[in-house]
Amino acid sequence: MANRVVITGMGIYSCIGQNLDQVRNSLHEGVSGIGLDPARKELGYRSALTGIVPRPELKKKLDRRKRVCLPVQGEYAYMATCEALENAGIDADFLAAREVGILYGNDSSAEPVIHGVDIIREKHDTAMVGSGNIFQSMNSTVTMNLSVIFNLRGVNFTVSGACASGSHAVGMAYLLIKQGLQDCVICGGAQEINLYGVGSFDGLGAFSIREDDPAAASRPFDRHRDGLVPSGGAATLVVESLESATRRGAPILGEILGYGFSSNGDHISVPNVDGPTRSIRMALREAGVGIDQIGYVNAHATSTPIGDYNEAMAIADVFGSCRPYVTSTKSMTGHEMWMAGASEVVYSMLMMQGGFIAPNLNFEEGDEASSRLNIPNRRMDVGFDAFLSNSFGFGGTNSTLIVRKFN
Repeated sequence: MANRVVITGMGIYSCIGQNLDQVRNSLHEGVSGIGLDPARKELGYRSALTGIVPRPELKKKLDRRKRVCLPVQGEYAYMATCEALENAGIDADFLAAREVGILYGNDSSAEPVIHGVDIIREKHDTAMVGSGNIFQSMNSTVTMNLSVIFNLRGVNFTVSGACASGSHAVGMAYLLIKQGLQDCVICGGAQEINLYGVGSFDGLGAFSIREDDPAAASRPFDRHRDGLVPSGGAATLVVESLESATRRGAPILGEILGYGFSSNGDHISVPNVDGPTRSIRMALREAGVGIDQIGYVNAHATSTPIGDYNEAMAIADVFGSCRPYVTSTKSMTGHEMWMAGASEVVYSMLMMQGGFIAPNLNFEEGDEASSRLNIPNRRMDVGFDAFLSNSFGFGGTNSTLIVRKFN
């Protein structure tokens, strides 16, 4: 018999709040975390729009050696993981006595690389870069640092799957636990916010330029959307086998029922309808639930013209006349990229716990595809027992997770 897989802890550090309580309130009230970073204009960006995430102060939390190895997104991940472990009732003794794993989504660490190269060019001495730069600059920076900080002895690697990274990390944790290879895995996603990480996205014209009203810039599914807004932070889930959670009397927040995935197999940056459709259908098959049992869909929809259109077509094709509520929390957060697949599970869990669905901000007029969906632009005070969360990324990678209330 395959193990049942449950969520016992959550932590979040994002532009709409730096802990679960703050984020829950922002979701409930429809608060946007998007603002302007004028320095981007000075560097040559077309758009100064970004999620605004404060940098945590870690001097009293970690010694200098551990801090010097962490990039900023690693700091976000540390904060989210501390909250998730506390939320799960897991302490240092538990981690030391068991083989707890870590899988985290991360697909860039640009700022340390650029800073390191700048120092070498200026000083003509590689030793001047410092001993921490290598550990900050590798894509695996989050898992390598957190595994040391928290004394983790189970599975330990980074999932690099573009904007589906965080979702794939949760999905891989689910598979390992389901197959009995791990009892408990810390998983999630992190995304850096700085001048350097997303410059090429801006160069592709992927970003909204609606700078006159930052809170109105991210417009998933709206006919007049003009591009995404970059954002970031970190989100952590503690995922366990039901047996492990029950044995230690852990709070069970929800159960992961299914993980679907696919590859589009065609264009490197333009999404299609077929790939997301297959990912959604696979997750439903794996979960063993009917489309009528999904009360809410947290869409990937980033506010790009083609991406939102094709996802809307995929969701409508799968769900047909069932028409569950569909929103994209990116209307509030912007696109949290490598983090998004994990943070959107946290957002959806908070809504499921609270009996509401956050509004799809700025959805004023649907297009031919999104008009087929049930997209509320105001908060819906309704309960739901199961949700589906989509995450898609460059290269045509797709991930879908299905989570329900535990019973």
